[in-house]
Amino acid sequence: MTDALGWRRKFGVIAPSTNTIVEPDFYRMTVPGVTAHFSRIHIRDQSMAGDEGMERLLEQIRAEIGAACERVLTCEPDYMVMGMSAETFWGGAEGNRQFVRQIRGLTGLEVATGAEACERALRLYGARRIGVVTPYQPVGDENVVRFFSEIGFEVLAIKGLKCPTAVSIAHVTEAELREAVKEVATGADAVVQCGTNLSMVGLADEAERWLGLPVIAINAATWWMALRENGIEDRVHGAGSLLREH
Repeated sequence: MTDALGWRRKFGVIAPSTNTIVEPDFYRMTVPGVTAHFSRIHIRDQSMAGDEGMERLLEQIRAEIGAACERVLTCEPDYMVMGMSAETFWGGAEGNRQFVRQIRGLTGLEVATGAEACERALRLYGARRIGVVTPYQPVGDENVVRFFSEIGFEVLAIKGLKCPTAVSIAHVTEAELREAVKEVATGADAVVQCGTNLSMVGLADEAERWLGLPVIAINAATWWMALRENGIEDRVHGAGSLLREH
């Protein structure tokens, strides 16, 4: 039997309980016959104050991710998608590989991560020098720079917004993001935005026009990877050139 709505693919998505952006972003970018089914990682302490706060947040994710995967497997998804990004950058390139192996081991399914999706997008565009925007504390930015450096990209500038809580990431305004993107774009071949709770998909689409550069919003890149990995070539408009043209 084929699922009535997810007749092409059902994606199991893991996201923190505090995230209010990635779920509607994925829904806005969906295509006929593909459905996204969310499982939430319970975040009991959402403080991201300083490096210690961010480390505590990731400790909670690591403790809860197995249960979140177990829950979403009950809807029998075809593929896993990570609706969170910090953990996929942590520990650099090998950290991402270990994370992918962990999710495969827990679910038996292939998985799209934000880190790998951004890498694939940058290579597609032929970019080498990048600017990065994140909602993270300095320890998060260090891991993002480590990841991109280890896979051969030069991070010219990174703007960490130092959001105080996990929920407050979604409160960053378009004006703040616009200024951050402009700040890191000088001399870059592309701009990358990390943090799935930052509302960046629509702005990235616009920013590509006034910067003349690829602007890779992590939610768009992750969704693009999930679709293309599953042989779904539908084009999506309003989410940047990645989904519109590739």
